[in-house]
This record gives sequence, C-alpha cells and structure tokens, in this order.
Amino acid sequence: MKIFRAEIALAALAVAIASVAVPVVGHALVQDQDAPESLLPEGFGDPVAPPPPAAAPRPARPAPGTVQPLPPSSTASPTPSPTPTPTPSGTPTPIDPEVLAQYELPDYARRSLDRVGAIGTDSDGIAADGFGRSDGRFLTTLMRRTGMPIASRWLSIVLRRALLSRVDTPSNVNGADFAAERAWLLLRMGESVAARDVVQSVDTENYTPKMYQVAMQVALATADPAAMCPLVDGAMRVSNERGWVMAQAMCAGLEGRPREAGRLIDQARRANRNREGIDVDLAEKVLGAGAGGRRAVTIEWDGIDQLDAWRYGLATATGVEIPASLIGTVRPQVRAWQAQAPQLLPHERLAPAEYAAARGVLSNLALVDLYGAVEQSDDSGAAEVSLARDLRAAYTDNTAAGRLEVLRGLWGDSGDPLERAARLILTARAAARIVPNEASLADADRLVAAMLTAGLDTAAARWAPLVPASGTAWALIALSDASRSQPYDASDVRGYSGGDDQWSERRRQLFFAGVAGLARIDEGSIEGLADSLDVPIGDQNAWTRAIAQAAQRGEAGTVILLAATGMQTPGWAGVAPATLFHITAALRAVGREGAARMIAAEALSGL
Repeated sequence: MKIFRAEIALAALAVAIASVAVPVVGHALVQDQDAPESLLPEGFGDPVAPPPPAAAPRPARPAPGTVQPLPPSSTASPTPSPTPTPTPSGTPTPIDPEVLAQYELPDYARRSLDRVGAIGTDSDGIAADGFGRSDGRFLTTLMRRTGMPIASRWLSIVLRRALLSRVDTPSNVNGADFAAERAWLLLRMGESVAARDVVQSVDTENYTPKMYQVAMQVALATADPAAMCPLVDGAMRVSNERGWVMAQAMCAGLEGRPREAGRLIDQARRANRNREGIDVDLAEKVLGAGAGGRRAVTIEWDGIDQLDAWRYGLATATGVEIPASLIGTVRPQVRAWQAQAPQLLPHERLAPAEYAAARGVLSNLALVDLYGAVEQSDDSGAAEVSLARDLRAAYTDNTAAGRLEVLRGLWGDSGDPLERAARLILTARAAARIVPNEASLADADRLVAAMLTAGLDTAAARWAPLVPASGTAWALIALSDASRSQPYDASDVRGYSGGDDQWSERRRQLFFAGVAGLARIDEGSIEGLADSLDVPIGDQNAWTRAIAQAAQRGEAGTVILLAATGMQTPGWAGVAPATLFHITAALRAVGREGAARMIAAEALSGL
C-alpha cells in the first residue's frame, strides 16, 4: 500500500478538523495565538501587543443628510466690516471627531465588516454565502494550517478567486481578522497583488492587530513601503513590532519631512545597534527617496546569509539588486512576488514568471505579454530575446508545420514538471491555432494539454475524432469536454494506457478518479473499477466527511478550502487518486464543474 505525501498532511489535518468543527459557546479568540508567523528579521516581529481598552461609547452619529453646525471660527469674514477684529480665545474650540469623520469618510462610503472582499460572482468569485454556516474558527484554522504549494495549478486559481470574493463573515470571527487570514494565505500562495486587494477591502478604521500585521507583510511583498504610511499611527497604538517604528521614519521621509525622518531613523539605528545594520540601511534608503531627502545609502550584502520579506520588499522598492544566492534562501512564493513586481525589468521577471504561471499566479495571457515586453526591451539579453521571438513565430509562422516545429522547441524535454507546465501554459493559444490533422497527430498529447492550461476545452475537443482511444490526448478530452453527455463504460476506462513511462499506472488511477468524480462513468461500473485499479474511493476519514458535508450544504468556499488542504504537496506525484475523486465530486456538487474538469485533466498532464 503506497502512502502519498498529501495523505500524511490529511491525517494531521483530521485532528484540526475534529478539534474546531464543533462551535464552542463563549470561546474567546486570542489575538496572539492567531497572529501570522512574521517574516521580518529578528526584532521586527515581536508579539503583537494586546489592543488598548475599549473607548467610552461615542455619541450617535446624526442621520445622513443632517447639516452639522460648524464650530466658531477665529477667522474674520472676507467681507469688509467696520467692526473690530475678534480676539481669538486662548483655547480653540475642539472639533468633534465624529463630525470630522463624516467629512473624511461619509457613512454611505463606509464598508461593513459583515461582508468583505474584492470581487463578486461576475468576476468568477463565489457567492456571498459561499462559506455558509461553517464556523469562522474552523475556516481560519484550515487556512492557517494549509501548507504551500498546492499540487494543482487550477485549484490554486480557484482558491485565489474564493479568497478574493466578497463573502459574508462567518460566525465567531471578526470580519477584519477573517480578511487578514485570507490575505495571509494568498501571500503564502505567492498572490501578493490579490492579497493587497483583500487588505484594501477593509476600512483602516476597522483594522485589528492581526490586520495591521498582515498589511505590513503585503506592503513588503508588493515592494510598496508607502502603503504602510496611512496605517502607521493606528498600528503603533496596538502593535509593538519595531517594523512600524521604521515605517514611521520611512513615511516621514516620503511625505517630505526629512528632518523628522532623520531623527526617527537615527533613533531606530541606536535602538537596533545589536541587529543587522542592513535592515535600517534599507529603511534609510526608502526615506531618502522622499522630497528633500539627502541621505545617500549604499547597501552592502556582505555577511548577510538570509533574505526575508523586509529586505526583499525594501530592496526591490529602491532598485537594489538582491544577490541570487539570497533568493535561494527564501520560500518559493517570493519568486511569484518577483513575477508581479513592476519595479523589476521584464527580463528580470521572466524566470520568476514561469514559476508563477506553473503555480497558477499568472495566466497564459500575462506570460505572453511579459515575453512581448522582453522582446521590446533594450535591457534583455540575446537568449531571452531569441526565446521571445520563437514564441512570436509559434503564433505567426506562415505554415502549420513551421509553427509546430517552433512549439516543439519551446516545449523542450525538461524533466522538471514545473518547467514543463510553464512552457505548456506559454504556448496554450499557439497550440489552439494548430488545425487537427493526421500530420500533427504525434504531438496531440502536448497540444491538447497546452490548450487546457488556459481552459480552452472547446478547442481541445476538436481533436477527439482523430486521437486514439487509448492515448493521453483522448483521456484529457474525456475529462475536460464540457459537451460530453454520455457516460463512459468500464471498457473505456480500462482501455486507457496511461502512457509509456513510470507514471502510466498512476495516470490510469487518476483518470478513473476523475471520470468517477465528474459522474462521467456508469455508476454500476464504479465499484468494480475502484477495486481493480486499487483506488479506495469508499474509504472515509475526517477530511472526506468534511468536504462531502460542505458539498451537501452547497458551501463552495468551504469545499474549495478543504480541497486545497487535500492537495498541499508540491506535485501530482504526491496526490492520492482517491483524493482527486473526492475533490472533483465536491466541486461539481457546488457548481464548480468547470474547475473540476480542468483539475482532473491537469492530473494526467502534470506527471
């Protein structure tokens, strides 16, 4: 009996599901326990201080449209008057903060914490009730304990859309904290821009200590230290992280207050004299970029053996080149952050972009656009420009044979599944331009697989009349074709060869799991095929019960999150076929059949 890596993760997850699935009345959430792991250097990630005591109740706001009297003014009327100039009082009349707040952010513009997110169903997000009646503590525990990366690129895409969605805040969790957990998971997925969108969907007046902490991480991941400036004052009231002290200095410089910035950065340097000086140097380089900034700082990486979010974010923001050796010391999601960083030149983003595409962060269109920018950039090297021109030829060569020859060169023969996936994604729409014919049949497996990386299932299905029933192209179409209505029988499933390499048997198992989960096989054949192919789809555990129950309740968000926990392994080699069955069946049950089809097809081409 083989044990897959994802099964080990699921076993550990079962404990988490069992411990948090039942709501506990009167349980108090503890901010310190729920705070995300800090990526800042030592001294910048101290525990979050408890929030200050609740303020006294404020008077009720006036009804919308009510005109409030302005406070007495000491400024004389602009109309000439024979009366003497009024003498200003010793103590200016204070302005009611509630009145001032109405002018800064009117009631109608304030966003409720009852529903938080950045996209709706019109952008393929999940419905507002996508998490249904699942307990907020259960969902946040799942998010916190879901390790990255996820084996399926398509599942990563679906998870991003779910985490971005405008959803009702579940019970037993603060809306800002729930948004912070979603943004934190997106950051670990490499989705820095999506994480920023979630953080910005919460009004700053509603920020919690956890949200402040995640917001700093997002600012660093997007290499945008200025994003911390509107948050500094509030953050310093509830957090004792030294990073906010540094942010205060940087923001003073960016806002054109160089003297104050210099004083603050000098204080920070004295307070951190026993720590790595490069962290303060990078902050000083940021503040020097502001108006009136005159501090010239040279960044030296000598003696630095570890990169972190602070160093990555500030170095990228200020154009400081990070040694390649240090990039190798960070988690892979930083490569996806680089792929989305507009501060980097196109050729600098090329390798990270291929990784990001293989992980679902970048689409075919985004990757092709980047290659176009590389071709036009004067800073690109000859090899990079040559590759970009090959890609152009794959789309524009005068003959199908010429385009196919270029495609073969772009695909190469890499043994790395991520590299293979990136090249299939890159060539998806070029593959769709190849007209199905006998002359191209030898490349049908890769042509169909490439098209499906971009969701081009209709174009892929055009190959169905030509490809042999035992081949991988046929199996990919059998799983992905949206127009298929007739179920397959047992002989169809047994007839699939699975290819001619070491993964052939696993592909046959995954193919069965996919067609069974998609309900594309005669029900009477399922049990016998499961036994003969050794795919125990009937076995149950805490995870299978949780995802089945969420599917029965119609909770798309909960299903997607549980599906991600079932695939927390670097590649398809670690995914048990039975896990694929439960995921595709649950996604289909909650109206995400399109995603289920793409995930099932990806399983075959991902090995």
